[in-house]
Amino acid sequence: MIILGIDPGTATTGYGVVREKSPSRKTKDNFQCLEYGAIITKPTFAAAERLRQINNSLDKIIRKYRPEILVVENIFFFKNLKTAMPVSQAKGVILLTAAKKNVPVFELSPPQIKLLVTGSGKAEKIDVQKKIKSFFNLKEIPKPDDAADALAIALAYSFVRKA
Repeated sequence: MIILGIDPGTATTGYGVVREKSPSRKTKDNFQCLEYGAIITKPTFAAAERLRQINNSLDKIIRKYRPEILVVENIFFFKNLKTAMPVSQAKGVILLTAAKKNVPVFELSPPQIKLLVTGSGKAEKIDVQKKIKSFFNLKEIPKPDDAADALAIALAYSFVRKA
């Protein structure tokens, strides 16, 4: 199964593509990190252009890997409306792109992701990043942070699906 994890944002949308070889095993050797990265939009672009860029880039990733599921981080809380609105807009574009490609979507909250990946729903960001680096035997923590988060989102889905 190919799982596409997405950490939504207008400026930076992280993505992580994970292959799960056998759905009945949760061991490290059952998972393969295929790709990770970020869709980064220019702050000088208008909001509509940034959202179009997210759509176009995500469309290419979906065509390349043909994921069986797209897992996106749910907007759990926000510190101010100024950041919540653009993230919500990006998430809307992500959901629409997945729907147009007939890719089912599953949502997880940040505490769920942290709990499933590290064992603690209150884990620090660095703890999640270190776990992802170790789990996938990566040479370094994926950068930007949004890419590491997206891999964690994809991995968490695999764990919650079996629970």
